[in-house]
Amino acid sequence: MVQFVDWDLAATTAGTLSRSGPKVSYAEAATVVAELRQFTELAEGHVREFTELRPQVSHPPVRVVDRPDWAAVNLAGLDKVFTPLVARLTQGREPGPIAQMVGSRVAGVQAGTVLAYLAGRVLGQYEVFSSDPGQLMLVAPNIVDVERKLGADPRDFRLWVCLHEVTHRTQFTAVPWLRQYLFDQVEAFVNATHLDSEQMADRIRRAVEAVAGTIRDPSRRVNVLELVQTPAQREVLNRLTAMMTLLEGHAEFVMDGVGPTVVPSVEEIRAKFNRRRQAASPVERVIRKLLGIDVKLRQYAEGRRFVHAVVDQVGMADFNRVWESPETLPRTTELSDPRAWVARVANGRGGAQATPESSGPAPAPDTAESTSEPGSAPGASKSSNSTAKKAAKKPVKKAVKKAAGKAEAGTKPSSRPRKAAATPPPEPPKSPEG
Repeated sequence: MVQFVDWDLAATTAGTLSRSGPKVSYAEAATVVAELRQFTELAEGHVREFTELRPQVSHPPVRVVDRPDWAAVNLAGLDKVFTPLVARLTQGREPGPIAQMVGSRVAGVQAGTVLAYLAGRVLGQYEVFSSDPGQLMLVAPNIVDVERKLGADPRDFRLWVCLHEVTHRTQFTAVPWLRQYLFDQVEAFVNATHLDSEQMADRIRRAVEAVAGTIRDPSRRVNVLELVQTPAQREVLNRLTAMMTLLEGHAEFVMDGVGPTVVPSVEEIRAKFNRRRQAASPVERVIRKLLGIDVKLRQYAEGRRFVHAVVDQVGMADFNRVWESPETLPRTTELSDPRAWVARVANGRGGAQATPESSGPAPAPDTAESTSEPGSAPGASKSSNSTAKKAAKKPVKKAVKKAAGKAEAGTKPSSRPRKAAATPPPEPPKSPEG
């Protein structure tokens, strides 16, 4: 089988280059792991009640990992998905001289280097490539590192992170077709390549040259993904971008909506988090641009505005029609024009809602993944947070405070949600930390 990336070497490289985490004692590390597991359960109930979504498929418990483990899981998932697709694309043909010059080992080192960098940034991720229906991972060293640098309350910050990441798990388990849709788009992206082995290797070589050139001249505007795309691939990428913008914006909306009732210092955390993103060094900005992380950050802001506007206009129940099928996902143009989506989907009252809390479980279709660090892109406003606060009902607040008190006392909180209130929240304001 043709192998453009030596995945084993990539994993070794990522493990070698991954920075060590903050210094903690064994007892401190054990406490962090236990609290992250506990807060994941606590967040599940809050997310379920706020979103009115309920899982349709079972999922494994959260996995608390270190940096090398996170990189290894992601590389295994990429290998599992992309190697068969590329082999089918090239029909087993061996690479020519140029591809051999670039070599799978060179690509392996490059992939490992990128994953090592990301492994030091990601707070959490719902990874869908390596297993079905996916696996929620929380990167403990990064969470501790960021909460210390921000001077944030550890309990509040850890629960805040869990709210964002559990929302992603809820999206994929309450809407099982999402995972298969993601796989279909990835396959379509690879199938739209229309390049032979040498041409593909040549594009990779040009991308590497662009990386080196941008490091020498940070003012150059280069996006590595754009260099390796065909026109057909850009169409697929537009669909993927629209979907990921929705998922990230929805998670941001939920963490802002639930946050004020269970995370007392949420506004302080978000303000510090945003300032930290904006204070990136010039080198950091170059790397973000090359890896497309700037695009990711814009997704949080644009997606949150879309969800906020739709929920404000039609309520949570009608917003949840977005999960009915691939056809009800927002189009790229609708992300900046939420009223267009409302007119096309929410006002056309056809089709059943399979995922809201009030409906019974729907049969999951046969099913064949963010780096996301929670937090908000710059621009979160007080009006957004105050609106989100209104979305949490008084009975919910009491239950939340009671559960949060139990969590602080060391008791295992109940993740069973109360009946969701019928009134939806109004306006809204990975989650790479940046």
